[in-house]
Amino acid sequence: MIVDDEGFALLEEDECFDLLGQSSIGRVGVTIGAIPAIFPVNFSLIDRNIFFFTAPGTKFSAALRNAVVAFEVDHVDPIYHEGWSVLVAGKSHEVADEALLRRVKRSPLEPWAPGERSHVVCIDPDFVSGRSILHTSGVRASDR
Repeated sequence: MIVDDEGFALLEEDECFDLLGQSSIGRVGVTIGAIPAIFPVNFSLIDRNIFFFTAPGTKFSAALRNAVVAFEVDHVDPIYHEGWSVLVAGKSHEVADEALLRRVKRSPLEPWAPGERSHVVCIDPDFVSGRSILHTSGVRASDR
């Protein structure tokens, strides 16, 4: 296990994708002008790509211009002060390929938000990183 200068365990890329595959809620970060905006989405991971449904708006506009976006998923345990975080950066685009659309629609992915969400957005990861805090001794960090 590699530990960075701040004491976080650095996750290997395969570990990051495993954690993404076990998750269903993440956050998409886009820019509106030069201002960052972050939106929660439910998603599905298929072949190491991130997919989510959306309606016309900020996230969809980013996809239409093939914008580079950030995507983050995490898990925390507030009792034991443990957790992990995975960050993905990559281009977003609307899925137009009919075969891929059918595959996404066969997945368990369904929009949670109300309203019509008929556009499917894909994030193609160019950069993936993850960190974790895990206290394997069972002793909380505050008790050390």
